[in-house]
Amino acid sequence: MPEKIVIAADHAGYSLKEALKPYLTEMGLVVTDFGTDSDQAVDYPDTGGKAAEAVSTGLFPRGILICGSGVGMSIVANRFPGVRAALCLDEGMARLSRMHNDANILVLASRMTDMETAVGILRVWLTTPFEGGRHQRRLDKISEIELKLK
Repeated sequence: MPEKIVIAADHAGYSLKEALKPYLTEMGLVVTDFGTDSDQAVDYPDTGGKAAEAVSTGLFPRGILICGSGVGMSIVANRFPGVRAALCLDEGMARLSRMHNDANILVLASRMTDMETAVGILRVWLTTPFEGGRHQRRLDKISEIELKLK
């Protein structure tokens, strides 16, 4: 069964989101798009929050969020329990976010990332496994913090 992934963007990330969807499909992923559906202004918590909640509840194993700087989507996504959203501006950040942090949401900055770079980041992020080991211990500590905050 193909892996499924959720994607969402605000108006600033709309064009990049649309351009990346065919690459995700080519990689064998089943893509669910939580919007936005145009470059008309929309608030990033609306689309990003829905996608992050879907990852948080286990409906999707991973997701991709896109806004102008990537910061807004990162902030909203990391409010959800179990979400480890990582803003990645290059392939090195994407690799480490997966290897060390087991990031389950990739955040892209459409105003700082051209299409070629975004595709490279995406491919690295999707194909890099989590290393576990000492990194798992750190993720467990994050989970403990989340439990304390409930």
